[in-house]
Amino acid sequence: MKKRNLIIGGLLTICITGMSFMMLRQPTPWEVPDKYVKMANPIKADAKSLAAGKALYQVNCEACHGKKGLGNGTKAPDLKTAPGNFTKETFQAQADGAIFYKMTEGRKEMPKAKKDLPNDIDRWNIVNYLRTFTVAKN
Repeated sequence: MKKRNLIIGGLLTICITGMSFMMLRQPTPWEVPDKYVKMANPIKADAKSLAAGKALYQVNCEACHGKKGLGNGTKAPDLKTAPGNFTKETFQAQADGAIFYKMTEGRKEMPKAKKDLPNDIDRWNIVNYLRTFTVAKN
């Protein structure tokens, strides 16, 4: 009976530790100023913009967010918070300005893109490219 209780206790400890770790990696709500929620994307999502956005994404975003925007890039396992998954309906439902704001300002391990990409047009091109990720069917 003691051995059984020790095994059950060990399994519970593993489960609780794993759940705690997963909770730490869950994103907290990201407040976006109303100004950005209402901000229109000034860059047309044409072939030129999408090509530029893809090239910038590959250099600046892919390592964490992954090739297909699933949040499973090569650096993702080393992060304390899970990178955003751009195929989620909740992500794609955001206004372009909200995405632009989050990318621009960053948060926690998400770097401020305005530092490495000071040109607003570059960041808008990435927003346009992020819109090409297909929403996952759950």
